[in-house]
Amino acid sequence: MRDFRSELIKGIPPSGIRAFFELVIGMDDVISLGVGEPDFVTPWHICEAAIYSIEKGATSYTSNMGLLELRERISDYLYQNNSVTYDPKKEIIITVGASEAMDLVFRAILNPGEEVILFEPSYVAYSPLVTLAGGIPVKISIIHDEKFVLDIDKVRSMITPKTKAIFINYPNNPTGKSFDKEELLQIAKIAAEFDLLVVSDEIYGELTYDYDHISFPSLPDMQKRTILLSGFSKAFAMTGWRIGYAAGPHEVIEAMMKIHQYSMLCAPISGQYAAIEALKRGNRDVNYMKNEYNRRRHMIVEGFNDLGLPCNMPEGAFYAFPSIKRLPFTSEQFCRKLLQEETVALVPGTAFGETGEGYIRCAYAASVDDIKEALIRVKNFLGRHNLDIKEKIG
Repeated sequence: MRDFRSELIKGIPPSGIRAFFELVIGMDDVISLGVGEPDFVTPWHICEAAIYSIEKGATSYTSNMGLLELRERISDYLYQNNSVTYDPKKEIIITVGASEAMDLVFRAILNPGEEVILFEPSYVAYSPLVTLAGGIPVKISIIHDEKFVLDIDKVRSMITPKTKAIFINYPNNPTGKSFDKEELLQIAKIAAEFDLLVVSDEIYGELTYDYDHISFPSLPDMQKRTILLSGFSKAFAMTGWRIGYAAGPHEVIEAMMKIHQYSMLCAPISGQYAAIEALKRGNRDVNYMKNEYNRRRHMIVEGFNDLGLPCNMPEGAFYAFPSIKRLPFTSEQFCRKLLQEETVALVPGTAFGETGEGYIRCAYAASVDDIKEALIRVKNFLGRHNLDIKEKIG
């Protein structure tokens, strides 16, 4: 019997995160710093609002664009927090998580063969979604001498007549790198000069620690050429509710809605009511979790550096990205051996692109006790293999 899969699908690898964590299934006493999911449960008042909506009989479809009340609250939230104004009736669409919003925007804007500039290491879905939409991902590394730096000259050199958009994600998954205003203005200058769209994934925007997050569409003249992606999964601890959104110019949002209405139809209504409740409290829940993540951020970074594994202080999100380049293992070898010998689950940096080789991603959206124990087990692992690299590097 012939292979019925499309050639396009055959060429797309499975998620490096999910493939690795198949190894975890069935193992006992595993400490996981791998999956990017808050260890906080959704605040009860949010859950209660969703339950109440079901009790009232709100179990139907919604508008393809999503509940208008939710879009209005998102519009208010973006004005208060991001200093941008969107028409909730025409410029905001509710999606099944920010992941669907990414898929929709690429399918809505790309013609076959058009290019999207991506910065790597990056979340596993970005490049495949560009490919699935018929586009070509053009990858630019942000790693320079174990620092995470935007090379704007490299960006300029990679632009061709086929370039359609620049995709940015900040704070970044997996590095924790964010962009300051100067870096964002450099990207904005190139977008205007070459008439490009900017797709800005700011799902971790609320989790920026050392300075205020600056939303890309808030920059001068950028709102008209930016699609803002975000959602409730990370900052609001609502991963399983699957509520995301996109905000941008009406013509692009309308194009996204056409695909959405024929494929997903609408996001779950109970999740939309939960999101409405989440926004009623503003950032009170978010700030509580953010302060706890900040404490864990310092703990895990200091821990890895004390072990001799160089680790930059992430500026946002809840990931650390320490270097293991001094070790005699590839990223995947290190993570497999650590899992097998010490039952600590991390993610190889190569899951986020080739430039991630020599790094590992560690999510500090885990309890303080788990982080402490994971660091002890990493130390034991290094000792077992006679890798006292702290001493070797001074």
